[in-house]
Amino acid sequence: MTATIRDARPEDETRWRALWADYLAFYEVTVDADITDSTWRRVFDPASAIFMRVAELDGEVVGFALCLTHEGTWIRGKDCYLEDLFVSKNVRGKGIGRALMDDLVALCAKNGWSRLYWHTNEQNKTARSLYDTYVKSEGHIRYRINF
Repeated sequence: MTATIRDARPEDETRWRALWADYLAFYEVTVDADITDSTWRRVFDPASAIFMRVAELDGEVVGFALCLTHEGTWIRGKDCYLEDLFVSKNVRGKGIGRALMDDLVALCAKNGWSRLYWHTNEQNKTARSLYDTYVKSEGHIRYRINF
């Protein structure tokens, strides 16, 4: 199975919203509609630091990585912060999450971002296993922040 990873596009909105609803249900989170709409608008705002990478499989959006960039805390240059990474329930466990992570690591190297870092719940063993693979890898410094 090979996923295509690309930037989100306005025509993805309907599919992205369905995936977002699955995401909220999966994490048992309730979000006000205005907040969801605001997030979506910011994804497509060129002036926004928020960006999204989309995983597409057979023409269907099946996952996303929602990220933001900001000026580095300790060194000059930008850092990349992974806000959320989510994969559709239909393809979980089939490597889409890893493909999204590989894409972000490569994007950091390409853009010269000093760090890629993320947070994950201590109890989420699947996410911790995936993220720790990258924490221990060579190259750009990567951090996992527990909450």
